[in-house]
Amino acid sequence: MNLGNKKPGKRPLYVYYIIAAVVIFLLNFLVLPSIQEGSIITTDYSTFLSNVERGNVSEATVDGDYIYYQASQDGREVQCKTVAMDDPNLVERLRQAGVKMSETAPERQSIILTLILSYLIPIAIFILLGRWLSKKMMSSMGDAPGGMMSFGKSNAKVYVKSTSGIKFSDVAGEDEAKELLTEIVDYLHNPHKYAEIGASMPKGALLVGPPGTGKTLLAKAVAGEAEVPFFSISGSEFVEMFVGMGAAKVRDLFKQANDKAPCIVFIDEIDTIGKKRDGAGFTGGNDEREQTLNQLLTEMDGFDGSKGVVILAATNRPDSLDPALLRPGRFDRRIPVELPDLQGREEILKVHAKKIKIADSVRFDEIAKAAAGASGAELANIVNEAALRAVRDGRKFATQADFEESIEVVIAGYQKKNRVLSNKEKLIVSYHEIGHALVAAKQTDSAPVHKITIIPRTSGALGYTMQVDEKEHFLMSKEELENKIATFTGGRAAEELIFHTITTGASNDIEQATKIARAMISRYGMSDEFDMVAMENVTNQYLGGDASLACSFETQTILDKKVVDLVSTQHQKALKILQDNIGKLHELAKYLYEHETITGEEFMRILETPEGEIG
Repeated sequence: MNLGNKKPGKRPLYVYYIIAAVVIFLLNFLVLPSIQEGSIITTDYSTFLSNVERGNVSEATVDGDYIYYQASQDGREVQCKTVAMDDPNLVERLRQAGVKMSETAPERQSIILTLILSYLIPIAIFILLGRWLSKKMMSSMGDAPGGMMSFGKSNAKVYVKSTSGIKFSDVAGEDEAKELLTEIVDYLHNPHKYAEIGASMPKGALLVGPPGTGKTLLAKAVAGEAEVPFFSISGSEFVEMFVGMGAAKVRDLFKQANDKAPCIVFIDEIDTIGKKRDGAGFTGGNDEREQTLNQLLTEMDGFDGSKGVVILAATNRPDSLDPALLRPGRFDRRIPVELPDLQGREEILKVHAKKIKIADSVRFDEIAKAAAGASGAELANIVNEAALRAVRDGRKFATQADFEESIEVVIAGYQKKNRVLSNKEKLIVSYHEIGHALVAAKQTDSAPVHKITIIPRTSGALGYTMQVDEKEHFLMSKEELENKIATFTGGRAAEELIFHTITTGASNDIEQATKIARAMISRYGMSDEFDMVAMENVTNQYLGGDASLACSFETQTILDKKVVDLVSTQHQKALKILQDNIGKLHELAKYLYEHETITGEEFMRILETPEGEIG
């Protein structure tokens, strides 16, 4: 439930302007004219003469083009007027009828009163209405998130405590992170236990990890378990165009948190405002982002942790954060939220599979093995893709095949059904993929082949070979890495061996092989030439692990030569394996060409069957 953000429906401003215009119209055309004219009745000249002859006129006044007179009508005196005519006998007629003649019009409306009624009152009404509308408009813009008058407001989304919200049971695969956060939940429930021994809870906890691992979900689960208000705001929302506004938003956020304590404040993507201060730039580093960071540091020092205000933050760039933000007393606890392991992936799949209908034969352990390296968000996407595939095929539940296909969709994209390869290209791709699989199968310590296909995918791949490890792998030896490089070069080696030419199909293989070879020499110390010396520094380990060289130009030249030699050696190794098994290479490539997709079991059955015995 969202507090403080849901406003009752308000009428648009143009409605009030229409109401004001109608009121002024009615005053000018209906009410005020009758007031100005009073009770004066307009008559024609003949009616005036008739009244004079009958003796009904007691007083008359000639005023310019009009004659004002007082006549008796139905037993009461009324004020009348008529147009003055060129009548030389008028004065004599009035004298004979005993009409009293005066020099001014009787009870005529004064000019001052007419001005007041005609102009001043409508203007005053319009001004008062305008001021009321202005206040309403200012109030509306001041309350609305991001409104013109919302300067200094944090605009944090506030979620009240809820027994039906996200719990730790909804978060799988991050047992270590949940264990560390459980202590915070216990503190919010039972602060007296910690007060008795003199312990204080960490003021802040920083969740670090790759994108999609569930950092935001964990923060919401903490609030759900603790059943306390939860403030959620992104770091980018503090960055404003006007200097000082970000700092004002920080002050407002902590003021709200103190008012609603105990509570949890969650700042997502804190690296937006928490980057290291380096003093660079024309302003000497004293820019809006730095002022916001300074205010955040001050607020975290100033608030009382015993009230039960816990600050959680998430980032996938911890190396870019300012050291002052990470020191004890601010973000005391750093909680890694890493990619899930095999068991974690299986648990995550089961949590998300509860939302869809699945067949009893689905084996999540097999799916988890095939989805090695997938984040929680990617696993959720795999489950959803499986459900969508089942709907497309007209089934009411997802099967094992749906999950396996959804893994391929996440890894390589959808099947590109409108791309039709020529027979020659299809044959080349078949040999290319079998080259990968055969080199992998003939090496020790290589992951078993799970699936081979030559069906083009939307990612641009014309085919691919999927390998799945039987067990979770955390360390890789030098030999295993060399085997991976040889496997990557197996596709190109098959093209060279069979067609005596090379194609562009090995571009991604070349990139991956080069990346592994360079890392072996520059980062892992797997070279006699450089021993245990790091030639590269890794930055943004959670965002792709970009590396920057930390060596001289001469050393870089030697490093490049070592990389070329390593890849070339493994390329020759792959060629030798294929030459030694050229009969199986032809047999498997022909089988793949005919069937387009084969499983790992089919591949191994053909490979282990003596040549000539496959029908």
